[in-house]
Amino acid sequence: MKLESLSRITIDPHVMSGHPVIRGMRVTVANVLRLLAAHHDAKRILEAYPCLEAEDIDACLEYAALLASEREIETAA
Repeated sequence: MKLESLSRITIDPHVMSGHPVIRGMRVTVANVLRLLAAHHDAKRILEAYPCLEAEDIDACLEYAALLASEREIETAA
């Protein structure tokens, strides 16, 4: 995983209510991931969002992979 690509993902409470976005723009990581999950390819996403770069889509996937690798262990009460 290229951690430097994660610098493309920003979180600011004043932008999109603090949801992770791409390079401070109003394009959320979640929206890009939803488009990918709906089988839109990178070319189609980049055409729909000309402000994005291919590296932004890669960063979204890396961010999702990082979050998916997190573990929460609940203790029995």
